[in-house]
Amino acid sequence: MSDPAMFWLLAAMVALVVVLGAGALVLRHRARQLQQLLAVSQEKLEQLQRQFEHFVPADVVEQLTGGPGIYAPRRCVVTMLFADLRGFTALCDRLDPAVAVDILNEYFRRMNAVITSHHGHINELVGDGLLALFGALEHNPWQGRDSVLAGLEMRAELARYNEELRTRSLPELRFGIGIHGGEVVAGVMGAGALNKFTVTGDPINVASRVEGLTSVHQVDLLITEEIRSTLDDQFRLRRMPAIPVKGKPEPIVTYYVEDIASPGSPANPVQGAIASHAD
Repeated sequence: MSDPAMFWLLAAMVALVVVLGAGALVLRHRARQLQQLLAVSQEKLEQLQRQFEHFVPADVVEQLTGGPGIYAPRRCVVTMLFADLRGFTALCDRLDPAVAVDILNEYFRRMNAVITSHHGHINELVGDGLLALFGALEHNPWQGRDSVLAGLEMRAELARYNEELRTRSLPELRFGIGIHGGEVVAGVMGAGALNKFTVTGDPINVASRVEGLTSVHQVDLLITEEIRSTLDDQFRLRRMPAIPVKGKPEPIVTYYVEDIASPGSPANPVQGAIASHAD
């Protein structure tokens, strides 16, 4: 091969090496840019999920990423717990707005922790009231028991919170809890951007009415016969007089949940009251 041909061949090879090297540098730079974009996108996605969980239960957020149809509308048996603060609206009129909101937020935080620990989740907050669901996100054969245990611990947690409020010279809180269960329709409902996973059906109305009966009976925790029938002798229950409620043709029988039955106490003392009433 002649010297000029060799020169041009070497020149071409050098040029190719330069081009390939420049391309590799560009590709490495582009790869670093993509990695940075992915890291930023991941951080934004995690922030969005954390913010979303302020409004939607974490279990729902996690399962919504499981693909289409994960929350397709379905019928299922769910236990509903309604809790409502007594006299808080009037209390708000006497308190500084920031103080009232602080009291309420801490109350909701404590109640949410209790409900979550017993396999339920808060589905809705309305003013100073809350609706918690048990067995809605996944099948739970012990949902009735879980809801009653949650109600009892909510009572204990409210007592602890009231002790703290007293030390701050703030008014104490009182609530009423109504628990009922039944078949409902569950699914993601709403309009446009205002969608949420929730349930609908007559049992929801009954649970709300039962919570209202706590004021009538002057107690803080009532359950219906549907819930009582799922319980064992772990709880001390007291049967309350049947009372008519709006939307139901027959008066509703409820039971006041006094406490966990102490060891050695008669098995489910309410049974005697039921037998006596039946006679």
